[in-house]
Amino acid sequence: MKKFMSLALMIALFATSAFTLNKDANTINANADIVDLAIQTEFLSTLVAAVKAGDLVDVLKGDGPFTVFAPTNDAFAKLPAGTVDTLLKPENKAQLVAVLTYHVVAGKVYSKDLSDGMAAKTVQGAEVKISLKDGKAMVNNATVTTADIEATNGVVHVIDTVILPPM
Repeated sequence: MKKFMSLALMIALFATSAFTLNKDANTINANADIVDLAIQTEFLSTLVAAVKAGDLVDVLKGDGPFTVFAPTNDAFAKLPAGTVDTLLKPENKAQLVAVLTYHVVAGKVYSKDLSDGMAAKTVQGAEVKISLKDGKAMVNNATVTTADIEATNGVVHVIDTVILPPM
């Protein structure tokens, strides 16, 4: 019951902090790189599996700095049935890498650096569009639910939807 209450409190905190720095997460993960931070975060386990399948672990453990828009497990669950399983197959690695690298921007971009209508070039090569409305930051069609989580090699913003590169 205690774990459930802690998890519920964390989820409530994450859902209400789209523009605030989550100091507790920074304190807990102060010495974690982007990959280790994701591994320590249960609701990012699908992202971790995808990063491993795409052979991007070493890249995201590198010096960076990187800004990662990290989709939650629930974000991946919103994709059409079978999409994640299909992307994780070895023969679809190039497509998986394209999707994952579309969630990464070179350099550190904090919420204070965002402006409405701003475009940011992703590592994949295409741009994402940032919009600010009613105190919420959006990356394409995804809402930032938790912003500015520090990692040793960058910053992570948790998002509620997987963003897909233009085809």
